[in-house]
Formats: sequence, C-alpha cells, structure tokens
Amino acid sequence: MKISKHMVWHLALFSLAVCFGERSWYFLLLTAAQLIFVPLVLHLVMGRNSWFARVYPYIAYPAFLAILILHITGQTKWDAWLSGIYLVFTIVVSLYGLTRFFKRGFAYLEECSIDLGMMYLCIGGAWYFAHEANVETGFSPIIRWLTGIHFHYSSFLLLVFAGLLGRKIRSQSSLYKLVCGVIFVSPVIVALGITFSRWLELASVLFYIVGIYGVIYLSFCEKFANRFQRWMIRSSFSAVGISILFSLLYALGNVWGLYRITIDFMILFHGVINSVGFAFLGLVGWMSHTPESRFTGWDFPMSRIRGGRKIGDEICQQIVDLNETAPKGLVDDVRLFTPNVDVSLLSPTILDFYQHTERYRLMARIHWSYWFTPFAFFYHLFSRRFQQLNLPISRKPVEMLGSISPISEELDGREKPRAWLRKVGEEVIFVALYSYHQSQGRTYMNISLPLPGSAMIGILEWKQMGRDLQITSEALIPSSDSGIYLTCKMFTWKLPLRERFWIREIKPGKMEARHKMWIFGVPFLRVRYEIESNYDK
Repeated sequence: MKISKHMVWHLALFSLAVCFGERSWYFLLLTAAQLIFVPLVLHLVMGRNSWFARVYPYIAYPAFLAILILHITGQTKWDAWLSGIYLVFTIVVSLYGLTRFFKRGFAYLEECSIDLGMMYLCIGGAWYFAHEANVETGFSPIIRWLTGIHFHYSSFLLLVFAGLLGRKIRSQSSLYKLVCGVIFVSPVIVALGITFSRWLELASVLFYIVGIYGVIYLSFCEKFANRFQRWMIRSSFSAVGISILFSLLYALGNVWGLYRITIDFMILFHGVINSVGFAFLGLVGWMSHTPESRFTGWDFPMSRIRGGRKIGDEICQQIVDLNETAPKGLVDDVRLFTPNVDVSLLSPTILDFYQHTERYRLMARIHWSYWFTPFAFFYHLFSRRFQQLNLPISRKPVEMLGSISPISEELDGREKPRAWLRKVGEEVIFVALYSYHQSQGRTYMNISLPLPGSAMIGILEWKQMGRDLQITSEALIPSSDSGIYLTCKMFTWKLPLRERFWIREIKPGKMEARHKMWIFGVPFLRVRYEIESNYDK
C-alpha cells in the first residue's frame, strides 16, 4: 500500500487531536471518522476530473481544520460556526453523490451504493452540527452525537465499502442485490427506531443483521488482489458483524428490560470495534488495491429531439416528406437483427408487421396494477396535455390507429429514424421515434419517447422464442446497452424500469402481443394487443 501525502496529512491532524484534545476519549471515535476515514475513502472513489475534485481543497481542508479546533478547544461560543463549516462539507459530498447518480441512474448497483453512502453523510453532518450547536431536537446531547457517528460509520463507510466489494463481483448475484437493498434502507430505519419505537429499533437491527451478514458472506466468496487485502476486507466486514450483535443486545434490553446494556458499554465495545476493526481495517484493505468502476458512460446514439407542451403536434411538424423512400414499418429490414435471432424461423406475420406496420390495426386492453392505479390516474391528468404515454385508465378494449412517418436524420441524430404516432380516436396517446444501433455484434431497437425538455430512451433486444418473438429491455448479455433511460441536457440515467413484449402468431395475418412493465421489480402495467392485418380489407 502506497503512503500518500493525503494519508500523512490526515494522520497528522488526528495525532494533534489525540495529543491536545480537551474532550473525553470516546469523542475521538467520531473525530477519527471525520479526519481519517471519510476523507481517505473519498479519495478512493472521487473522479479525478470531476467537479468535486476541483472544489475539494477549498471545502475539505477548512472543514478538517474546524474539526481539529473543535476537538482541542472544548466548548466555545464558536462551536456552531465551526461545526457549520463541516456541515457544508458533508452537504457538498452529498451533492457529489447525487450528481454521480444522475449521470448513471439505477445502473451499476455497486456505484449506487457508493452514491447513497455519500448522500447519507450530510445527515451525519447535520446531527453533528446539532450536537455542537446545542440545537434542541428533543434528544440528549449524547444521542445527537451517537446519531452523527451512526451515519458516518454504518451509513457512509458501510455503503461505500459494500460498493467497492460490488465492483469486484463481475456477475452481480441476486444475493448482492438483496444485500444492497437491505443496507440502503437500514440506516434510516435504525434511526427511526431509536427515535420513535423500541420495537421498531429491534426489528431494524434484525433487518440490518441480514444485510451485514450477507456482505460478510459475499466477501468470503470473492477473490481479492492478494492475501493481505483478502484478510483485511474480510476482517473489516466481520468486525461490523460482531459490533451489530452489541446493538442487538442493546435493543433486546430496551424491549424486554431483562437486562440493561448501557450507552457507556456500547461506546466502549460497539464503537471501538466499528472504528478500529471495521473502518481502519477496511480502509487499509481497499487502499491496498482499489477496484475501478465498470461504468464509463453511455455511448449508444440518442435522439436529439426533445418535447415541449404538445409533443404529438410538435413531432408532426418535424416529419419530412421523403416520397417513395418513406418507411412502411418500424424497421426497413428485419435481417438487421440476424445477429440476435434467426429471422428465417420466426413467424412470417411477425416479420411482416415490423416491416409493414401500417398494414396492421391494433386493439389494446390496458391493465394498470391496482396499487398503481392512483398514480396512473394522476399522471393521466398531465399526459393528455403532453400527448405522450397517454394510456387510458379504463380496461375496456380500444382501437389504436397508427401511422409511420420519416424524421430527418440531421434533426434526430440517429440512423433512419421514423415516428410512430398512435391515436385513440382523435387523441394522440403515444409518440415514439424508432431507430436502431449496433454494438458488440448485436442490433438493438433504439426508441426515443420525447418528453417535456427531455426524452425517455428504450434500448431493446430481440430474443427468439421458437416462432415467437420477445423484445425486452433486460440485458441478455453482459455489458448490454439494454435498458430504459431518461436523458436531458446534462444527465442520462438509467431508470428502475424494465419492459418485455411477447409477440406470437395466432394465425396468418393475426397476432397477439403482451406487454408487461415493472418498476423496482414490481409489475405495474400489462397491455394485451390483438394485432390483425388489414392488407386485404
């Protein structure tokens, strides 16, 4: 492990706090996080060319000096101002985590873990400020301080370390997703339990144990750069697994009152184990070899067209007249997708539908999930004005009239774009700009749905199911472009949405399609289409 100037600087600051501190020894547990663990971990994950790296010296060093002064001077009238400087630093860290997230969205769960850890840090900074400034919160000073230390260790450090572990897990398992989900929400649930209910506190600690021991198990399954790092990381996560048991004993004592674990006991054992065992060993382990992020940005083509107030009308104005070269279907030639599927085996009706979409009429039956219906009804109030994603609330079958029209490549920026406008009666309900792109030897449908000031991008893959066809936003290969994204001027981020179309031929000239969508893995929309050729009518 290379000794950097940053490490020397922060160790020197902490040494001054130890030598000249005017406060009780246990205050060093939070000071160690503020002067050593937080800044050195940030150096592991911050982008070298990011805006945060540029402003870091101007906000971080004053904050660290303020922490040192607070620790060595005892209580003064300047405590609120000095702790406010540190609070500003934690807010900027949280904003950096937020901007990292908006550049990527819900893709790469390990990076989401790091982002959320940064966002949690400002909560720890706020509680530390409340403690130093003696802000009345309804809690004793020691509880305010303990809550601050909780969000530095159990929130920031644990989530960042879990994210770094996730960078090493190339094929992220369902267990890692479950573990991340648990530790994402556990810090807040624990804090709420301490605040409002002893039973909730007990339940939150049990919930937390599931996530922590899941991380421990994953660390023992993963390979590391060398033996030193392997045992540092495993010992670090094991230490927090031991310390959480003290929290469990404390919560059990509060609920049943059969015994009493004091706060002094918790500070001595739980606090020291977290600081020395978990934070220090973890920092040393990850500094010895820091895994790089797999996210390098989105490089697939995106439509430059954005929506305004009346998306349907605006797209109609951008349709160009190409006369005989105007497209007849969503794709010109289904053989584009040969790398994905064997088109010779697919139903001829399915192939004809995608090449001659205007020959077909669609009858749709929309089923919103009952739990999602209130949200769908509220959104419908706006979608009618925007003329986009304006699906009916009723489950009655409706006929959708569609038309395919060309869009200028120069205006859109993608290859051979065309607009598919769908109406129910005279009301525009759906405007999608279809194109395609190729990556890693595969062809993707590249669909843009203009929204006010932005666009929703659907990158879909074809998957052959015998004679049937499945089109999905789910990744079928590692590093796939597939997904649903939202893009605006500054950010493109992956949404927690996925969709799947299943298309099958009932008889020549007639098909059935089922469209299903999920949000955070929970289904919220089903659409059943009856698609029939009107070519002979």
